[in-house]
Amino acid sequence: MSSRAQPDIEPYHVYALRYATHEGRRSAENYLGHDPHGNRGMPLDFYVWVLRNSQRTVLVDTGFKRELADKRRRKYFAEPTDLLVKLGVDPAAITDVVITHMHYDHAGNLDAYPRARFHVQESELAFCTGRCMEHNALRGPFEAADVAQAVFKLFEGRIAFVNGDTPLFPGITLHHVGGHTPGLQVVRVATPRGNIVLASDAAHYWDNLRERRPFPIVIDVGRMLDAHAAIERLADGPDHIIPGHDPLVRATFPTLAGEPNIVALHESPVAVPRSASDGADAPFVTDEAALGSH
Repeated sequence: MSSRAQPDIEPYHVYALRYATHEGRRSAENYLGHDPHGNRGMPLDFYVWVLRNSQRTVLVDTGFKRELADKRRRKYFAEPTDLLVKLGVDPAAITDVVITHMHYDHAGNLDAYPRARFHVQESELAFCTGRCMEHNALRGPFEAADVAQAVFKLFEGRIAFVNGDTPLFPGITLHHVGGHTPGLQVVRVATPRGNIVLASDAAHYWDNLRERRPFPIVIDVGRMLDAHAAIERLADGPDHIIPGHDPLVRATFPTLAGEPNIVALHESPVAVPRSASDGADAPFVTDEAALGSH
C-alpha cells in the first residue's frame, strides 16, 4: 500500500549521499557467472542514506573513512558526516542508525554518532564475529576495526538487535533478506511519492535486480535471488527501488542545487537508466527539462 494511502504517517524525505566511488571497476566484477556487457567499465558508487521528517532523522549506514579509501584504492569525495552537515543534519544529534550489514563500506565511522543506537540484525553481528571469519575469502569485505567497534558499542548498550522483519518507526520498516551476507537487511520507507526500498547490497545495481544476475560477493545465491523478489514486493514500483551502489542513481533522481553528491530520492525520477555499464551520464531521458536541472 502506498504511503499516500496512510494519512496517519508523515512521509519522509530521503537522500542518498555519495561519499566515494570505485572508478576502475569492470562489469565482469559485478555479475555472478556470465557478464552480459563484455567486461566494460562499470563504476561502483558508495552511499549512505538519510531519512527525515519533522519528527525524526534516521541514518542508514555510516560509510568508511578517508584512510580506508586510500587503503582500498577508492576515490573519496567527502566524509559522510560532512555531507550530513551540508544537508543540515548534525551527526552528533542523530539517535538512530540502521546498519544494513557489516561490510567495510557500510559500517565504519560508528564513533561519529555519539548519541546513536545502531540497529543491526543479530545474525549479521554473529556472522562477522564467528567461525566463518577464519576464511580470508569471507572476511575480505569486513574491516576488523569496524567489527571491533561494533562490539564495543554492544557493551556500551548501543546496539539494538533486530531479528527478522520489524517496524522501526511509523513509515520505516526493516526487512531481513540475507543472501549477500546472512544478516543483510533492507529499509522500506514512506515518502511523498510512495514506499521506496533502500536495497543496499541486496541489489548493487538495477541490472542485478532486473536481469536476476546476482552480484558475485554472496553467501547464499538462492537467498539473494529471493531478496530480489522481496524488494519488488515491498516497493511501490520499479523506480521506488534504490540500488546500493549504482552510479545511475544520480542521473535518475534530482540532486540538490550545488551538491551533486546529495540525491533526493523522495522526488520523482527525471530519467530511466539503461545500464550502469553505459555510464552514469548516459541515461534514457524521459524529461529533458528536469534532467537539465541536475
